[in-house]
Amino acid sequence: MSFVSVMPLTSKPLSRETWPAFARLVEKHNGIFGGCWCISFHLEPGETRHGYAAYKAMKRALVWKEQAHAALVFDGSDAVGWCQFGPTAELPNIRSKKAYEEGLKGIPDWRITCFFIDRERRGEGVARFALREALREISRLGGGTVEAYPEDYTGKKVSSSFLCSGTLGMFEKAGFKKTRKIAMHRWVVVRRLGASTRAPTQSAGARPRSPRPPRLVA
Repeated sequence: MSFVSVMPLTSKPLSRETWPAFARLVEKHNGIFGGCWCISFHLEPGETRHGYAAYKAMKRALVWKEQAHAALVFDGSDAVGWCQFGPTAELPNIRSKKAYEEGLKGIPDWRITCFFIDRERRGEGVARFALREALREISRLGGGTVEAYPEDYTGKKVSSSFLCSGTLGMFEKAGFKKTRKIAMHRWVVVRRLGASTRAPTQSAGARPRSPRPPRLVA
């Protein structure tokens, strides 16, 4: 019988203090998505590809300069996933950027670009919790217009790599509105957030649900 955590999920911002937990999760998955280290959205479109070690060093440097944001989800002391977000200038590289720019009417204050969930914890609602906590942190940092680029594969089974930007349904349930389509399955969604006085402390959430047959969910 496998061990099932009964501790509530919590969240903390990505920072120097939480970097070790973030790094352990990335290393557990061999750098995620071919050694990405969650750096690709920070790069300029068309920038030369690097490797695992270089991306790790680049990500660490951005965290130390407070130029990399994410809501890290914890089960106890272990990070089990995250939602990456940041000011638009911090995350210039998004998918379907050419189509995105063709219909662009204004630049958002914030972007939510990707999620990553421990392969052993998918299907437990970790991504939804991470999104909620990212929105809380954005509000704490001043709020504004938040944009994301989720996928709509309703009723289809696809690899989690296709869902790293989150699902359309998850964002709609979080109060986002569709604005336009920029690829066959990809939408631009927007939500306006007000500023919050919430302190940057650990936030507790729901207890993880009991395991069920695995689903390919980002």
